[in-house]
Amino acid sequence: MDLVDKVAIVTGGAMGIGFATCEALAAQGAAIVIADLKGAAAAAEKLRARGYKAAHADIDVSVEDDSHRMAEATLKAFGRIDILVNNAAIYSALSLKPFEQLTVTDWRKMLDVNVIGQFLCCKAVLPTFKKQGSGRIINISSGVAFKGNPGMLHYVASKGAIVSMTRTLATELGEHGVLVNSVAPGFTLSDGVHQNPELAKTVSGFSVRNRALKRDMVPADVVGAVTFFAGPHAAFITGQTLVVDGGAYYH
Repeated sequence: MDLVDKVAIVTGGAMGIGFATCEALAAQGAAIVIADLKGAAAAAEKLRARGYKAAHADIDVSVEDDSHRMAEATLKAFGRIDILVNNAAIYSALSLKPFEQLTVTDWRKMLDVNVIGQFLCCKAVLPTFKKQGSGRIINISSGVAFKGNPGMLHYVASKGAIVSMTRTLATELGEHGVLVNSVAPGFTLSDGVHQNPELAKTVSGFSVRNRALKRDMVPADVVGAVTFFAGPHAAFITGQTLVVDGGAYYH
């Protein structure tokens, strides 16, 4: 129960890695605000039914006003913000294609959610973090940022940007007592991936073959790294990216 009296926002928290993260943080004692485009209310109710403290915010992370509403809703519900997990991203709906077939529209949509969305959410919670003199930001990147997977150039670039953003934010925000780290999962069989059989079929077998641990990765495999960065044992760690992929890439 390392996170008793802490309040955590998890974007994209209604399903997959996001909801698994919500469950793990709640089990450590944190109050949870699930921020998502859809399904946030139902996901928060699942947590409350299990005796956890949870609220929700229906938001699009790429919309600046929505990110502010997220922060305001959290303060209204629980009075503080201690942890932001930037998990919301476009991935499971991807269709793999060569880079020359990508359009400017593809790029802008990807960057609006995966990069600018994380920026806006960080910006929204920063006034509270500064006032408190503390805070944790955990950005979800991806192992593809280090491997350069083909067929998804805009996604790979967006996740590489998150690694770089994590480092710069850690440098800028250290004086305010805010720690910023990143978790980079490998290919994970999440709820969204199961809804895209083409993606699951194309990537899953390749991913397992290239891991030291020869099995599929599931959302529960990611949450230990997130809760570590959120908790007291990571109090002197910032600017780091931890790859969690069963040994496919040694970072």
